[in-house]
Amino acid sequence: MATSGASVSGLVSGIDTSSIISQLMQVEAQTQTNLKTKVSTEQSNVKSLQDLNSAFAALATSAADLAKATAWNPVTVTSSVAGSPTSLVTVAAGANAVTSPLSFTVGHTALSHRLSFATSAANNAVVTSGSTLVRIDHLDGTTQDIDTGDGTLAGLVKGLNASGTGVKASTVRLDDGTYRLQVTSTATGAASDFTLTNTDGSALLGGATVRAGRDAEITVGTDTVHSATNTFNDVANGLSITLAATTPDGTAVDVNVTQDTAGMTAKVKGIVDSINAALSKIDSLTAYNSTTKTSGPLSGDSSVQALRASLLATVYPTDGTSMAGVGLQLDRYGKLTFDADKFTTAYNADPSAVAAKFTTGATTGFAARVQAVAKSASDSVSGTITTSITNRTTSIQRMQDSIADWDTRLAIRQETLTKQFTAMETALQQMNAQSSWLSSQLGSLSSSDK
Repeated sequence: MATSGASVSGLVSGIDTSSIISQLMQVEAQTQTNLKTKVSTEQSNVKSLQDLNSAFAALATSAADLAKATAWNPVTVTSSVAGSPTSLVTVAAGANAVTSPLSFTVGHTALSHRLSFATSAANNAVVTSGSTLVRIDHLDGTTQDIDTGDGTLAGLVKGLNASGTGVKASTVRLDDGTYRLQVTSTATGAASDFTLTNTDGSALLGGATVRAGRDAEITVGTDTVHSATNTFNDVANGLSITLAATTPDGTAVDVNVTQDTAGMTAKVKGIVDSINAALSKIDSLTAYNSTTKTSGPLSGDSSVQALRASLLATVYPTDGTSMAGVGLQLDRYGKLTFDADKFTTAYNADPSAVAAKFTTGATTGFAARVQAVAKSASDSVSGTITTSITNRTTSIQRMQDSIADWDTRLAIRQETLTKQFTAMETALQQMNAQSSWLSSQLGSLSSSDK
C-alpha cells in the first residue's frame, strides 16, 4: 500500500524511518534470501546430476552394443579386380562372416523389363484404340486396366505413372518433334516382365520392342547363382555382394576377408575411456579440497559414491577369474587401465574366448556388467541418478513455492511497518501541534497577569 513520503520521511521525528524500514525488511527477508541461495545451489547440483546421467546413459548404450555376440566378429573386407581395388563391387560382411578369401565372376547384372513402342506421336495426340483405357498384364495371371484420361499420349503417361502397377512411363523426343513412349518396370529381374495393350487386346502404338528383364548372375567356384536385384544376400562365407549397374560381364572379382583386430581393440578402448570419464566426473563432483576446505557439490550424495564402487566392481568376473589376461585391470588410483597389446595378443590367439569375457553367455561378461550398472543408474524411470534428479527437482519446486509465499508475507510486513511509522509520525505531529497550542495559551495567561 502506497504512503506519502512526508508521512514516513522523519520530517517530524527527525528519524530516517525509510532507512529503518529497509533495514528491518532485510532482517525479515533473510529466510527468503537463504531459500534463494539454496535453490541456486540445488539447481547447479541438478545440472551436475543431469550431465552425469547423460554420461551413464551413453555408457549403457555402448556397453550394450559390445555385450552382443554379433559385435565380436568384426572383419575388414576388400575387393579387387585384376589386383586393384574396385568400386564395381561392394561386399558387406554379416555377423557370421568367415575370414577367408573368395573369388567369383560376374555373368551379368540385373535389368528391368522395358517396352519401347514403334509408333511415335505428339503429346496431345489420341493414341488409344477406341477407348480411353489400356491394359497391363504382368504375365503372372494378374491384369489391370489403367485410365488414360483423355486418351492422349500425355494422358497415357500420366495414367501409367499414377497406376501403382510397378511401372514408370516416359517419352523420348525424336527429331521430327514427335515422342516415343517407353515403359519400364520399377523392379529388376526376370520376373519384372509385363505387356501393355489396348483393352481389346490390340497392339498399342504399333506394338513394342522388348528389352527383357533379367536376373543378375555370378559364378562362385563351380556354382552359378542368381538374384532379381544386383545384390546377392549372404551368398558365400557370410558375405553379401552388390554389383554396380555398370559392372561388365565376365568381370573376375577377388574378395579378401580378414579379422579386424584393430577395430575390436578400438571398441574395447572406447568403453574403457567412457568408464574412466564417468569415474572422473564422479570424482570431481564428490571430491574434498583440503586447501580450500570445500567439498564437491555432490559430496554428500551416497548414491553417487555407491555408483562409483559398482562401476569399478564390473572389472571382476562373477566366476572368480580375472580380466587382466585381456588387458583390463584397476590401477592404484581407482581407474581402469587397458593394455591394447595384451588384448590384441589374446584376441588373435582365441577370439571366441576373449569375446566370452565381454558378452553374455555362461557367465555375464564385462560389457554386460557395465551395461547393467550404467542402466541401473540412468534408466529414465527407475535409475538412481534419475531418481535423485527427480527428488531434487521436487525439492526445488517446493522451495520456489515457499519463496513466492515469502513475497506475499514480506509485502504485508512492509505495509504494516510503513503504517506503524506513519502512525508514529502522525502522532508526533499531533503532539507537536498540541504543545504549540499549550505554549500559546500559557503565553496568553502570562500576558494577562501583567
